[in-house]
Amino acid sequence: MSLLAETMQGRIMTASPQMRDLAHRLLAYEASAAKTSDPLESPAHRVYEKLRQNLSTFAGEAAFESLAFRALTQAKSETSALWAVKVAADGSLQGLGEIENQTGMDKARAGEGGIILIARLLGLLRIFLGEALTLNLLSNAWPGEAFDDSNSAHGGKS
Repeated sequence: MSLLAETMQGRIMTASPQMRDLAHRLLAYEASAAKTSDPLESPAHRVYEKLRQNLSTFAGEAAFESLAFRALTQAKSETSALWAVKVAADGSLQGLGEIENQTGMDKARAGEGGIILIARLLGLLRIFLGEALTLNLLSNAWPGEAFDDSNSAHGGKS
């Protein structure tokens, strides 16, 4: 059965290791960039916003909002850390920063929620846009990074 068919039937219960690895790389990149930009905004939120801006330009706000809503629904099935996060009508993410900044929540668990959400979103982009277009979208959002198969699947460039 194809990855698309398995996903549509709900048989894949967690984000793929390749998408989790890629999400982790993007968050790490944004975490290091935070030292020179807005250190108060979480890396997961910055990655999400870059994806939203690029895909909304390409496919429109409604298309991104639909994918983001589905990714968040899938991610919530993997972690309770995202329970209060919502996708607004324009596709923006509400509540992620508040969860990551809660004093009672384990920072690792909150960070893992961001990785899961981004991994789910990347997985859906790969399914619906195809790998080549998804890699092109990533290259537009992060021009200095390389996003070929060997890098995204095996930890590649640091």
